[in-house]
Amino acid sequence: MTTTARTTAATARTTAATARTTATTTTEAPDRSAPATVPVLWLALLATPVAAAANAPVLILPDMAASLGVGTSTAAWLVAAFAWAMAVSVPPLAGLLRRRGLTPVLRLSGVLLLGGTLLVAASPWLPATLLGRAAQAAGGAGLVAAAMSLAGSARRMGVISAGFGMLGASGPLLGAQLSHTVSWRLALSVSLVSLLAVPAVSRYAKAGAASATAPQVGRFDARGAALLTVLATALVLLPHAPAAALGSAAVAAALLALHVRRRPDGFVPAALVRSPLFIGSALLALALSTSYFTLLFAVPRLLADRAGWDAPAAGAGQLVALLTGSALSWLLAAASARMGRTAVRTVLVAIGTLAAVLAVFASWGPLLLAATLGGVFGATGANAVLSMQAASSVPAPRRPTAIGLFALCYQLGGAFGPAIATALVLG
Repeated sequence: MTTTARTTAATARTTAATARTTATTTTEAPDRSAPATVPVLWLALLATPVAAAANAPVLILPDMAASLGVGTSTAAWLVAAFAWAMAVSVPPLAGLLRRRGLTPVLRLSGVLLLGGTLLVAASPWLPATLLGRAAQAAGGAGLVAAAMSLAGSARRMGVISAGFGMLGASGPLLGAQLSHTVSWRLALSVSLVSLLAVPAVSRYAKAGAASATAPQVGRFDARGAALLTVLATALVLLPHAPAAALGSAAVAAALLALHVRRRPDGFVPAALVRSPLFIGSALLALALSTSYFTLLFAVPRLLADRAGWDAPAAGAGQLVALLTGSALSWLLAAASARMGRTAVRTVLVAIGTLAAVLAVFASWGPLLLAATLGGVFGATGANAVLSMQAASSVPAPRRPTAIGLFALCYQLGGAFGPAIATALVLG
């Protein structure tokens, strides 16, 4: 064999050995570039305490009013301010998530939540307390937007949504207990628990878990954000000042539509406005959320008027119904991938409709509680499944924006529902 031939053969053997080594290494070594997944319990801890904080004042408004030296109806603005700030803050913070990434949103949300809580804890005046509640809600909204963007599947989103329902159901009782044993100010501070999850979620973000929320380049659409905020504010105020709010909403909607045509890739992307999947998901979530919050406030009075239940029995029964319905909604979310989009929506519409019918016609206590169960099942199930469907209507970089706008529609139900209950039952 010539020297050239021997050299060629040796080179071939070396190349083959290198190839085998490379193949073995590729097979055995883990793909360290693949993003880790944030454990869903951390996401639930990040997002769900705000639900308890939102409902904590329900049973302690008289105590809050007396402490602040105002009437109960005036103190009720602490509830309205929280709902308004939650609704209008989710889209801007979801936009910040898309543009700057996860870490700045977690930091800003944590600062808002902590600062707002300190203001609520220390302020003896209603205006400053209102500002603190709004800051708490804005911080909670940012944490919710982050958790929803990191969920990644309807099953994981179902855990977060079910946690929302359960903590929201427990919020009034938890608030009353904390108020009676310590202070109503502590009852309004329960959302601080969310901050325990921020370091863990941040670590996963730095490790690459938040690849779906990586920063996106582009100029911020301040005009689009402002118009959407005005529109959302007008819609939230619609039950309180119908004429002025309706006119303002119409003007803001028209201006926003013109702006979207001029800047289709802005704060409200034209692709979302034109997507039947997104619009259908958002509107169905709004309807089911409105129905749920209407039943939440109306059923206790219906139990007293139609079934003769006293307040403790009605409260305990409704709590059990809300917890059960929230837990069952996770089963729907877990099975949604196998069921298909049409079947899931059929179940949600059927259960939501049945809940409304029972509330209108039933006079037996257990059936009225079944209406509550159906209402929370439909709303939390919609939040879990339809949010993922809405997000899937756009490319991955736009999904935080889609989730933020979807969450805005869902939160509007929290503004409409109590007003409807007041007009039909409580007034």
